[in-house]
Amino acid sequence: MTETFIALLFAHTLADFAFQTKWMAANKRNPVALGLHGVTVYATAVAATGSLHPALLALALTHIGIDVGKLVLSAVWKGSKGLGPFMADQATHLVSLVVLAFWLPDLWSQGFWAPGAIVTGDASGILGTGFWSEAIALPVSLLPAIMVLLTGLLVATRAGGFAVGLLMEPFAPHLGKGDAGKSLPGAGRVIGHLERGLIFALVLFGQAQGVGLLIAAKSILRFGAVKDDRRLSEYVIIGTLASFGWALIAAYVTLVGLAALPPLGIPTVSP
Repeated sequence: MTETFIALLFAHTLADFAFQTKWMAANKRNPVALGLHGVTVYATAVAATGSLHPALLALALTHIGIDVGKLVLSAVWKGSKGLGPFMADQATHLVSLVVLAFWLPDLWSQGFWAPGAIVTGDASGILGTGFWSEAIALPVSLLPAIMVLLTGLLVATRAGGFAVGLLMEPFAPHLGKGDAGKSLPGAGRVIGHLERGLIFALVLFGQAQGVGLLIAAKSILRFGAVKDDRRLSEYVIIGTLASFGWALIAAYVTLVGLAALPPLGIPTVSP
């Protein structure tokens, strides 16, 4: 069941945070955009699990149903936007993945990617090509761990960008009009992705103490420029702490997931 849930979570992360375009996200009320997102959810689930089980279609329809429910709620309740509703939406999707993993725990082991899933002999493998035979199954057995790693990275960077952005949204109107114009277009987003990616890597390589150096470096470079503007400095501090905290949580949850699977052999870098 663990591998099944990991594959489903990886697929969900890809569909929501990697392959969902800005146009699709901004036009969820458009049936075409919503349909394309549903197709993406189904395609990523099939690709990640290596299965064509009808339950994956039901999962995609459930995903769309949750998104439609969120749209309906946003139309009748102004408070349905922000970090809280975003987290509630993702938690609801997560529940659907858990339910499916409990219902069909062997979805992964019976899928295309499972070691020996389509093996007729030690030297045969998929369609007689020799791929995925028991003799060379090691890389395939590492797929769940690789999925955990990539899921954690996407959650730390892409999902973290959305979460921090939603958290900071209510504070933005209180900043001076000239503050936004002082930044390069999209620079804040890129900086956020880079810092969360670096934190994620530092924790996974056993160098969490390096996060302190990253905070110090950002403090020198960033806070010095805004120290004379109290509102802007508070805005930067809140955003920085939220970004760092999100990345740390994502990294340590990823380590927990990796601990339940065959090791990937990520080395611990000595200082």
